[in-house]
Amino acid sequence: MLACGVAAPATAIATTLVAMAADPGLNPARHDISELGGIAAPTHALFNDGVLVTSVLATLAGGGFGLALGLLTQARIVALLTAGLFAMAGFGMAEAAVFPWPDPRHMAINLALGIEFAPLLLVWGLRSRNDAARLRVFLIAAFAVMALLTVLTRHLLLPRLVNDANVGWWERIYALVLVGWVAVAAVSLDRRLRDAMKAVSAA
Repeated sequence: MLACGVAAPATAIATTLVAMAADPGLNPARHDISELGGIAAPTHALFNDGVLVTSVLATLAGGGFGLALGLLTQARIVALLTAGLFAMAGFGMAEAAVFPWPDPRHMAINLALGIEFAPLLLVWGLRSRNDAARLRVFLIAAFAVMALLTVLTRHLLLPRLVNDANVGWWERIYALVLVGWVAVAAVSLDRRLRDAMKAVSAA
């Protein structure tokens, strides 16, 4: 299931890049990612199918994160919250894929943004693991970057920085960080699980 934590970001990025390449009329600086799946877009079937696959992978990845936390730390509540956050994100992506923009139900995609808080849950769950210090620093840094990008794109800070001429690039940077940290964390937790299994076998 942790492998899905790598597959989900890879699928999301590949889907976006392929859809962008297939729609030469799209201006990535001015158009947001959802427009690739808009009902009028020539790439809507390709993009929305990719998002639907990503939603399933993300939900499975959340289960992997939850199980990993439970096995490594016994932090069952944090594990359940983490898995639940990914499940909610998976539902949001699936809903957005089934109901393309500009259908109002497409806005369920905002549920996927809840993954922004998952790094904090992982930091909390891994607080007793001395071997996860660098991972915790990475997760805090990832959350900080996402939080900064959120306040910038919401015009809560430096309101003129993000504008109609560049909002698409800002959104893509945010999306890359949002999915990128998941892959890094999945690989790191998988490595720690393997080390723990080797230690148990050796004992």
